[in-house]
Amino acid sequence: MESTVVSTSSLPPDEFDRNVPRICGVCGDKATGFHFNAMTCEGCKGFFRRSMKRKASFTCPFNGSCTITKDNRRHCQACRLKRCVDIGMMKEFILTDEEVQRKKDLIQRRKDEEAQREAEREARRPRLTDEQSQVIATLVEAHHKTYDDSYSDFRRFRPPVREGPVTRSASRAASLHSLSDASSDSFSHSPESLDNKMNFNNLLMMYHEQGSSPESSEEEASSFSMLPHLADLVSYSIQKVIGFAKMIPGFRELTAEDQIALLKSSAIEVIMLRSNQSFNLEDMSWSCGGPDFKYGISDVTKAGHTLELLEPLVKFQVGLKKLNLREEEHVLLMAICLLSPDRPGVQDHARVEALQDRLSETLQAYIRLHHPGGRLLYAKMIQKLADLRSLNEEHSKQYRSLSFQPEHSMQLTPLVLEVFGSEVS
Repeated sequence: MESTVVSTSSLPPDEFDRNVPRICGVCGDKATGFHFNAMTCEGCKGFFRRSMKRKASFTCPFNGSCTITKDNRRHCQACRLKRCVDIGMMKEFILTDEEVQRKKDLIQRRKDEEAQREAEREARRPRLTDEQSQVIATLVEAHHKTYDDSYSDFRRFRPPVREGPVTRSASRAASLHSLSDASSDSFSHSPESLDNKMNFNNLLMMYHEQGSSPESSEEEASSFSMLPHLADLVSYSIQKVIGFAKMIPGFRELTAEDQIALLKSSAIEVIMLRSNQSFNLEDMSWSCGGPDFKYGISDVTKAGHTLELLEPLVKFQVGLKKLNLREEEHVLLMAICLLSPDRPGVQDHARVEALQDRLSETLQAYIRLHHPGGRLLYAKMIQKLADLRSLNEEHSKQYRSLSFQPEHSMQLTPLVLEVFGSEVS
């Protein structure tokens, strides 16, 4: 009687089609792989090994041509063994007990080595320490407690007044606003866009040419209609920065003198960093709730600021926005900015530097964890801090000028005058 079971011994292991179901060449059961040179199930593999080791001799009670199936494979050992040999199973492939043990040991050793390599990979994988995670959580909470993204408090400020004489600075700022509307699509792409640079640089050149006009004396006599409102806004923002600073781990352990020196010198920089949350790339404005609290560049010129500050400020805001920082990175950058040991008036430089170093290490660890391959992000963030120093200097110069003019200084709050009008030297 001819066997109807299909042999798979003609296919060597490296040519076996993995998409075809594996069938035991002896009994037709589900095969588990190549055993002793043939595709078989575990049962037939064990049967062949035992038979060869015992040098068993079987006799078929029938005519020696039994059909071997999964259900009857135990009925005729002789025909089952014959079938094993027919599909290519070879006793030479059977390992001795010693060889079996060596193979098991080798397999275990490879498993152990792989486990060791995985442990080493895990050890090298970027991670945050518990302390760093806690620092980040504390800073995020501090930011949430001191930054109201509903901007509901803005209604308590002296109201914004946008009408009045249009100054030359305001007119030029309106041109900047118009350009942002016309080129908002290009600004939404790479900050390195050549067209972007040409448009922006051409605009700045136009500003400088217009700025030499003899009519500039008209600006000096014009009304700063937005000054009261923006003075209240800045005063409010300073208070919030103070609240944020007090929650930075280690800040309150500094001397009162160093705390004041750090806050006076860095307040406007932290405010500029925080304001990026409301900055809109589409129209280059700061949107803080309703239409009354949407601030364009022309609004800020009506508070006494000139384009010597506003041009680089807008560039800074655009560049920072395009970094797409996570909230955790943003709050770390603010804390690093505030805890700069080289601020004027700081006495305990080493202590402040140690606090800043800890924050810098935390930021770098966070970037490695969440931005694989983003090695340049940290450098770009630190460059933003350098940009802020220049903005701070120009801002202080302009606010000191305002504070020396009684008709304007009376519109400023005492806190604004203290922080910006009489800067720590």
